[in-house]
Amino acid sequence: MDVPSRNAADAGRVMTCLGGEIIVRAATLHDLEAVLEMRLALLREHPTHPIYGRLRPDVDKRARDLFVTQLRAMNETIYLALIGDDVAGILRCVESIGSLLLDPARYAYVSSAYVKPSFRRRGVLRALLLAVERWSRLRGLEQMRLHNVAGSMEAEGAWSALGFDVVEQVRVKNVTSRKDG
Repeated sequence: MDVPSRNAADAGRVMTCLGGEIIVRAATLHDLEAVLEMRLALLREHPTHPIYGRLRPDVDKRARDLFVTQLRAMNETIYLALIGDDVAGILRCVESIGSLLLDPARYAYVSSAYVKPSFRRRGVLRALLLAVERWSRLRGLEQMRLHNVAGSMEAEGAWSALGFDVVEQVRVKNVTSRKDG
């Protein structure tokens, strides 16, 4: 299957929201500082979370290298939502391979969704998700999947309102080293 060029799905889209227009566009390497700011703010929003609360001391350096790789990748796109001169939100989507035993064979994995607190409840996440839906359709993907922080009533409510159903849970068990016997 031919993969559409980035530009086919990533041209800026405009939506009107409370307080102005939302422009959603694909991030480029020129947006690296904004991507770093937004993605790290998302991680730092959950300091007590058993996974996301365990940031490495050199997270800024690691993040820069990771996000450059992600911005260059052809199977994913990071979208930014702009209101005026402000980056209000971010969302990443990845074309993922499903199980060889289950349909669909490929799906869009949505991750790293973050809207700055001052821009929440103004349609920013909805605008970002509409861009991902277009991106998915252009690639022939019929399903989107995501994980969200368990216990966050705000996140759970937002994703439910946007049409996502809970279909599984992720559980964690830490394995510490111990002497047997």
